[in-house]
Amino acid sequence: MATTAPRRAGAPVAEGDLLWTPSPEWVEASALTAFTRWAQRRTGRTFADYAALWEWSTTELDEFWQAIWDWFDVRASTPPTAVLADPTMPGARWFPGARLNAAEQVLRQERPGTPALLYASETAGLQELPWEEFGRQVRLLATWLRDRGVRPGDRVVGYLPNVPEAVVAVVAAASIGAVWACVSPDFGAPGALDRLAQLEPTVLVAADGYRYAGREFDRRGEVDQLVAGLPGLREVVVVPVLGLPGTRTSWADVLAGPDVPADGFACEQLPFDAPLWVLFTSGTTGLPKAIVHGHGGILLEQLKLQAFHLGLRPGDRALFFTTTGWMVWNFLVGMLFQGIVPVLYDGSPAHPDVGILWRLAQDSRARMFGTSPTFVESVRRAGLVPRERFDLSALEVVMPAGAPVSPAVTAWFHDAVKPDLWVATGSGGTDCCTGFVGGVPTLPVYAGEIQARSLGVAAQAWDDEGRPVVGPLGELVVTAPMPSMPLFLWGDEDGARYRASWFDTFPGVWRHGDFFELNERGGCFVRGRSDAVLNRQGVRIGTAEIYRVVEDDPAVVSSLVVDLPVDGGGSVMQLFVVLAPGAELDDALQARLRRRLREEYTPRHVPDVISAVGTVPLTRSGKKMEIPVRRLLLGADPAAVADPSAMADPEALTDYVAHARTHTENRPLTVEETTHEPAR
Repeated sequence: MATTAPRRAGAPVAEGDLLWTPSPEWVEASALTAFTRWAQRRTGRTFADYAALWEWSTTELDEFWQAIWDWFDVRASTPPTAVLADPTMPGARWFPGARLNAAEQVLRQERPGTPALLYASETAGLQELPWEEFGRQVRLLATWLRDRGVRPGDRVVGYLPNVPEAVVAVVAAASIGAVWACVSPDFGAPGALDRLAQLEPTVLVAADGYRYAGREFDRRGEVDQLVAGLPGLREVVVVPVLGLPGTRTSWADVLAGPDVPADGFACEQLPFDAPLWVLFTSGTTGLPKAIVHGHGGILLEQLKLQAFHLGLRPGDRALFFTTTGWMVWNFLVGMLFQGIVPVLYDGSPAHPDVGILWRLAQDSRARMFGTSPTFVESVRRAGLVPRERFDLSALEVVMPAGAPVSPAVTAWFHDAVKPDLWVATGSGGTDCCTGFVGGVPTLPVYAGEIQARSLGVAAQAWDDEGRPVVGPLGELVVTAPMPSMPLFLWGDEDGARYRASWFDTFPGVWRHGDFFELNERGGCFVRGRSDAVLNRQGVRIGTAEIYRVVEDDPAVVSSLVVDLPVDGGGSVMQLFVVLAPGAELDDALQARLRRRLREEYTPRHVPDVISAVGTVPLTRSGKKMEIPVRRLLLGADPAAVADPSAMADPEALTDYVAHARTHTENRPLTVEETTHEPAR
C-alpha cells in the first residue's frame, strides 16, 4: 500500500518529519488519479502534480465543478443553465435552473442484499440495516409525513442519539423537501430549544432516552418540555431507544403502513440551493447560529471530499465517533450519496474501556476510522496499543479532526495502529460542512502537517493587511466561492449576521476564524482559533503550538492557555494544566515546561503563570473553550460567557471562576493565588 520513512516505532518525532509515502500501486488505484487523467482528457490541460490540479480547481470554477457533477453522475430532472451564475461572496449563485434532490442520490444506491449502514451501541453488538429495509423505512416515513401535510420548506427536527432512525429521518425529510435539523438528547431542553425553536418546526422525532457510560437517561420529561416550547408542532414521533412506556406516536406506528414500492415513490424536485438541513454553531456565547445548507452544495462537496480526500469507494465501511449534534454526523450521512457504509456507534467512546471503538473498527471491517486528537490522547494515556489487541487488517485510512493534530499524534497511528496507515488529517467546519484542508492520497504525510488544501477550496493564509503569506502565520481565508457555503442564517432577514460572521474583516472574502500556516510544499497547519490568538510583544502565536509541547509531557493530560491584558500595557499569558494522576505542579515541572517551550519555539511562547485545574472546558464537539475562559478571567459574568448546554461538561468552568476572582485587578497572578485545590 505504501512505504514509510525509516523510523523506529516510538522514536521521537518532530514537526515536518516524513512518516508515510504512497506506493505507486496506491497512487494508481486512487480515484483522485483516475479523475485527474479524466479531467486532462476532458479539458486538454496537463496537471503535472496535485498542486496544478488544485490551482485549476480554484481558478477555473466552472470547469472544475461541472467536472465534479459529471464525474459523479449527479442527476437533475431539469438541467442547470450555468455553473456559477454569480461568483460574488456572499451570495454566489450555483447551478441556477437545476432541479434535483440529495435524497434521490442516496436512494439511487439501493442494492438489495448489501448494508446501507452498520450500527452498534453500549448494549448491542454490531448489526446491519440492509438497503432494502433502509429504503423501505425512508419511503414509509416520507409518505407518512406527506400524508400529514408536511410540504417543501417545512422543518422536521430530531432529538436523537446516533441511531439508524436518525439517518432514516434525515433522508426521508429531505426526499419530500422538508428541512432537517437535529440536537443530541444529552442536551437539556433549554439548550435544545435555543436551537430548534428558531426553526418553528412542524414535526419532532425524539428519543425516549439514551445510554451513556453504562447509565440510562430518561428524556421523556425533556421531550414534554420541547413540545411545550415548540407550539407549531403538528406531530411528535418517539423512537424507543430505552423502550419506555408513552402515549405519543411511536416509530413502529409510522412504519406500520403499507410498503411503498421504490418505483411508486418520487422525491420532490427542488432548486440546487433549496435548504437541506440546518447545523448549529456551538453557541458558547449567545444564541447558536442556525446555518442553512443546500441540497446541491452539500451533495457536490461530500462526493468530492469522500472520494478524493479520503479515498473512499462504494461499499467501504467508515467509522467516525460522533453525536448527531456535530457536523461529522452529517458527514456520515453524506457517505450514502455514493454507497459508502457508515458505521454508527451510540454510547461513550470510553465505556467499558477506550478499546471499544477499535473493537468496532475490527468487527465492522472498517476501511476508514475517524477520531479526534483528544480521543487519541486518552488511548495513549491508557497505554492501549490497538494493533496488539485488534485485527485492523481492513483499516487503511484514519482521519484525525476536530482540533489541531500534533506530530506525536500523527506518529502514534503508525506506531500503535499500523505502520503503513494513511493519516489523512482534516480541518473544516460546521460553516461549510466540509473540509478546507485535508488528506491527499497521492502525497506524502509529514508529522503534524495536513497534506494540502482541498480541491475547490481557494484557501490562503492572509496577514492583517489582506496579503497572502507562505511561512508566517495568518488568517485562514477562502478567496473563491464554494457550493456548500451557507445559503443563509435562519432568522437573519437582512443578512447582517451572515456578513458579520464571515465577511466583515475582508469584504468579499471568507474569513474562517482559524489561525493558518501554509508552507512552501503546500502543507497546512491549523494553529487554533484566530480570535483566541496570543499576541506576545507584537508576535502572534497559535495556541496549538503551546498545547503541542505542554501535552507531550507525561505529567500533563490537557491544557488551556489565554493571554490577558495588563493595566498600563502588555499582557499576562496564563497556562492552565490538567495533571496526570500522581503528578504535581511543582517547580521542576513548571521549569521543564517553560524550558521546552523556549527551546522548541521562542521565549514569547513561555507562560507567565502556570496553574493546575481539574479539567479543560470543551464544547460538545471537543474544542477548547479559550474565548469563554478569557472573557471570564477579564471579569465577565460566568452565566454570560458560555451556554452550559453547549459544553461537554457544564461544571468545567468551576476552577476558572475561582481564578477570575483573583484576577479582578487585571494583573499577573501570584504563585500563592494559583495554588488552590483543583475541583475533582
